[in-house]
Amino acid sequence: MSRFRLADRLASFRYALRGLAELLRHQHNTRIHLLATGLALGLAAWLQLARGDWVALLLAIALVWIAEALNTALEYLADAAVPEQHPLIAKAKDVAAAAVLIAALVAALIGLIVFLPALFPSLFAASASG
Repeated sequence: MSRFRLADRLASFRYALRGLAELLRHQHNTRIHLLATGLALGLAAWLQLARGDWVALLLAIALVWIAEALNTALEYLADAAVPEQHPLIAKAKDVAAAAVLIAALVAALIGLIVFLPALFPSLFAASASG
């Protein structure tokens, strides 16, 4: 086992930031995620949401970004390993893309659960007291 070296740890952050830049530069869907992230965080700040709502939003946002990053990594690996068309590679890519879709849909539901009562308190006041 190699020794712990601060320089190696700092290099790992550089690699991670390079990966994030790769996502933002070459994956069109990440630009949509970035816009949605900015809108959600801006709206949450404007509404001065409670801590628990912030936690739910941040976890939902992280889920989508992680799914997108893993989907992209799988696509790159699959394309490098099997450059020609292969039905199993296509299925793997489709399933990975489905993971991003599932994460995005759940994040959207969390957004509705968090934002709708904050935006329209009168609509939700009667159901909360009942």
